[in-house]
Amino acid sequence: MMKTREQTTSRDACENGNGRSFVPLYATNFFGTLNDNFMKTLAGFMVIGWMTDERLKSIAMGVTAGALVLPYILCSPLADRLTAVWAKRRIVRLAKWAELPIMAVAIAGFALKSPWLVVGAVLLMGLQSSLYSPAKYALVRDIGGERRISTGMGGMEGVSFLGVLSGTVAGAVFADLEVRHPEWNLSCLCFAAFATLGLAASYTIRAKEEPNRSLHAINPVRYIRRAYRMAGRYEGLNAVIFTLSVFWWGAAMLQMGLLVYGKAENGLNLSATGTGALLCAAAVGIVAGQIIAGFVDKRRFLLGATLLTGWIAAALLLALYFAPMPPVAFGIVLGLLAFDLGFFKLPLDAEIQKVVKGPKLNTMLAYFNQVSFLFMLAASGCYALVSWAFGPKAFLLLFAVVMLTVPFLFVFSYRSVLLCTGRWIFARRYKVEVEGLDRPQKPGRPDGRGVPLLVLPNHPAMVDPMLVSLVFWKTPLKPLSDESFFHAGIVAPAVLRTLGAVPVPDLRKHRTAKGASIARGLGDIVKNTLAGGGNVIFYPSGHIQTEPEHEDIGTRQLAYNICKDLGEAGHRARVIGVRTRGLWGSVWSRAGRTASPAFVPTFAKSVLLWFFWSPFVPRRRVTMHVEDITERVKEWAQGSRLEFNAKLNAWYNQ
Repeated sequence: MMKTREQTTSRDACENGNGRSFVPLYATNFFGTLNDNFMKTLAGFMVIGWMTDERLKSIAMGVTAGALVLPYILCSPLADRLTAVWAKRRIVRLAKWAELPIMAVAIAGFALKSPWLVVGAVLLMGLQSSLYSPAKYALVRDIGGERRISTGMGGMEGVSFLGVLSGTVAGAVFADLEVRHPEWNLSCLCFAAFATLGLAASYTIRAKEEPNRSLHAINPVRYIRRAYRMAGRYEGLNAVIFTLSVFWWGAAMLQMGLLVYGKAENGLNLSATGTGALLCAAAVGIVAGQIIAGFVDKRRFLLGATLLTGWIAAALLLALYFAPMPPVAFGIVLGLLAFDLGFFKLPLDAEIQKVVKGPKLNTMLAYFNQVSFLFMLAASGCYALVSWAFGPKAFLLLFAVVMLTVPFLFVFSYRSVLLCTGRWIFARRYKVEVEGLDRPQKPGRPDGRGVPLLVLPNHPAMVDPMLVSLVFWKTPLKPLSDESFFHAGIVAPAVLRTLGAVPVPDLRKHRTAKGASIARGLGDIVKNTLAGGGNVIFYPSGHIQTEPEHEDIGTRQLAYNICKDLGEAGHRARVIGVRTRGLWGSVWSRAGRTASPAFVPTFAKSVLLWFFWSPFVPRRRVTMHVEDITERVKEWAQGSRLEFNAKLNAWYNQ
């Protein structure tokens, strides 16, 4: 069916954003987040002041903090359902109208000095915020289109964090003012002003909305289970969501910890104003980091730097914990930490919007809200336990350990991030020069024709599969790998699972009917993957070279069977030959050996060489010739298997 001119124009407008501004959405988000945290902080301080029983004070503080978080956990499924019933802008506006009577309840609670009326207002505010949160974040793509997701999310998350910390600082300052000058009623004026400004801003939002017609269960337990399975259909999406949730866990710890450590006598011993200045330093840092990261992410694959930004954050946290610092130095390092965390967080936020298309985005955002607020709720318990056991500064050390661990686990859960990190690691040791195809790394379509790829490299050493994968790092290639590597330590199995590798039994051990059955099964896997539009990489020889720069396929039949099928059935798949030179003599080759090097000891040796030898010697020069040999292999496959293997050997050994 041909697309109408209106459909094409609508699609282009959606992709380009049609010049619509993010500012109204930013303003709506800022005043909403500001009011949430202003009310929560002010309520916490005032409720404690109204009570005389110390045990009730602790309970009230916990209840006040949980009142804003709990609705996100329970009501996120309902928030997703609302996006299928109403337009997202209508949801945002209705939520902002609902904020006005909630503020009336809060004002009455403060006027009557009723702790439970105030806590009830905080609970209603949390409910209102949770119900429109997925809609407001889904509007980022509706406003800016596909190309401006990173910019939109950078600003959105920046103003969110600014609203959180500004509301916290303002709540602490106004708590002192309420005690000293209760007749001024300044907090009541702020409640009304923030709500009114947010409502006014919501009516200036302009967006080209994509309708949502999918309905999901509103039971929170059933919803999170189904959403987890749905997220599993997207590469690495659960890893992105849980890594982001760890960030919010740490942010909640940092917020609570600074409020206590800043004023503690065995801490920085600051006044309330000084502690507020620390929080402002963190606010400025996170906002600046996320805004700048939004522009960088449009030009660079910033998600690939997750390990680097995470470990920089860990180093700064360790410095804050171990190094004795005066308040000014502490604030400067804290600002640098917040700036780095902005770079850590932004590409993860943007990835959700890039990966999930259409109405399912609302579901994934609601699911993310559930998970992240569960982590934030857990942060309260973690902070209380660690502070009680190790003192008010221990939260910095715990956060540092988490930031050392989680980015490492994330890298091994996301294919493109793993390969991007691998490119940087291997570039310190190997200088790979690629010739042949101009852009072999373009996802699935080096020449723009959009057909699946069958990549057939030669195999000079055990390390060349990593190097070939790094050249094609933007193209999702499904590799076939020797089953022995799936049991070689921890690193190799984790890498192979992330790459979606298929274990291949050693056919030399199965020279029977079983071996033939295994070979046919692998052929079916390759054919089905190509038929489904996927890309496949495997090594026709099945083993690394036993002689210098000499490939020997022998009697192997997998490449022959696949290429013969391509010629006979006329499948639309391109065969890409890769000829690699320069790896003979490396620790990963068979030079000077009678067998292939053992993976675990060779890997350990390579790590030591990378750290202590590679920085002082020239990089190993590797040439990689990449060529489209589709028509050649179809012609070769018209002969016998041995003739096919001989001609493919000759191409590799040119």
